[in-house]
Amino acid sequence: MKNLFCYFVIFIFSILFSNKAFSVSPDTFIQNTVNDASQILSLDITKEEKINKLKIIAKQTVDIRGVGFYSLGSIRKTLNKDQLGNYSKLFEKYFLKSFSSRLAEYTNPQIEVKGKEILNENYTIVNSILVGTAERPEVNIDWRVYTKNPNNPLIRDLIIEGLSLARTQKEEFASILNSNDSDIEALFNTLKKFSNN
Repeated sequence: MKNLFCYFVIFIFSILFSNKAFSVSPDTFIQNTVNDASQILSLDITKEEKINKLKIIAKQTVDIRGVGFYSLGSIRKTLNKDQLGNYSKLFEKYFLKSFSSRLAEYTNPQIEVKGKEILNENYTIVNSILVGTAERPEVNIDWRVYTKNPNNPLIRDLIIEGLSLARTQKEEFASILNSNDSDIEALFNTLKKFSNN
């Protein structure tokens, strides 16, 4: 009887802790993420402390590597392993500083998730709004969530009022490269300069 009870407990736990139990719905994932960020921004701490906390959230919820490679465009195929490794490190520093410093300007952004559109098994678009205030209008924000691993969804893009931030970033990098005869070092220097300022 005791063994039977033990097997029963093991069976229940195997169900509760299966992959499905841990999977997170993309809309819930986004709402939890923005709630965590909003909570940090409402804290009575320095801007630098807020930035450091926001960087932690970004590392956990954004596919920084994926966004970086997308932003690099077709030149990625011409780079060697060392160059790609260097780029990934530089882009992560660049992205985290850009993301956290901009977001830290907000005192308490209230974002409400309104729905989702499953594009395929790898991607879901989550629709949300930045609630308007007396100082700013309501803003539509769509989140492109990478869901290949349902247990670990990751943000791949933000689309603000129809404008893709990832695509804009890609265009900016392409402009830098085009202005410098596709010299990857020019892009590296730009990323370093931004990150070190």
